[in-house]
Amino acid sequence: METLSNLESFIRSAEHGSFSAAARHLALTPAAVSRNVAQLEQNLGVRLFHRSTRNLTLTEAGEHFFNNIRDNLNSIQSSISEFNTGSSSPKGILKISLSPGFGVEYILPLMPEFINRYPEIKLEWHLSNKQVNLITDNFDVAIGSGVKLGLGIVKRPLSPLHMIIAASPAFLKNKVLPRHPQDISGWDGIIMRSPQTGKLHEYKFLGPNSEQAYLNLNEKLVADDPSALHQGAALGMGIAAISTAHAKSYIANGTLIRILPDWYADLGETNLYFSSKKHMPAKTRCFIDFLVEKFEELKISEQLSAHTMGK
Repeated sequence: METLSNLESFIRSAEHGSFSAAARHLALTPAAVSRNVAQLEQNLGVRLFHRSTRNLTLTEAGEHFFNNIRDNLNSIQSSISEFNTGSSSPKGILKISLSPGFGVEYILPLMPEFINRYPEIKLEWHLSNKQVNLITDNFDVAIGSGVKLGLGIVKRPLSPLHMIIAASPAFLKNKVLPRHPQDISGWDGIIMRSPQTGKLHEYKFLGPNSEQAYLNLNEKLVADDPSALHQGAALGMGIAAISTAHAKSYIANGTLIRILPDWYADLGETNLYFSSKKHMPAKTRCFIDFLVEKFEELKISEQLSAHTMGK
């Protein structure tokens, strides 16, 4: 009978493509992972990996074995976690990926109540605007948008992801307020560059009577982090298309003014992403339920709608 440590060392090595990466994932040494895999190969009587100084790839037998046991191993681990937490409070490390701005402004303020409610859960946050793979990167939950829904991954909406057009009072001083996106053509702008593709973001704005338009701004500042956009706009450097989540506090205190309030870009939703596996760990389930509960209670979705903000 194989040990879970041997099987998990094999699975994670196959997923990450190296013993070192698997070791970091499992909090083991590379030597320990390699030894576990070697023991598994000896017990099975087959070679599971082709090894070289640069690459670690599955053999034909290894690929077949990987496909047969991967989901079963995840189910076993989930069942163990569920059993361990079924008769007591949820516990363990909850690894979460989330975008820095949204996470710090909207999720972090809710966490004191969460940890008071579930004191045996430890939160491990990874703040990044880059997309992650929940399975291979070993996240319990991701919060953001645009995460690919691979096999076994589902999403649950938290709030709309709307973009609005804003600038500082100083920048707008002595300017005639525009009535149409064409009126700001050539004005100084702060533009977002995608950290994933390297391309400049170009949003399709929706206006009255289903009219559509794109912004044509002078690229005064280009940045790959959303925080630079609203900070730059607040400093009077130009117009920015920013999400309502980032704009909310700035508009509320008058640092930014929404221009063209009848226009917005709809980029979908900010979502919770998690595994759809049957035996979800209690720590993950209670976190998801808690966030959905608080977002509904505080009406955050309504607050972040472009249809009401700054009008």
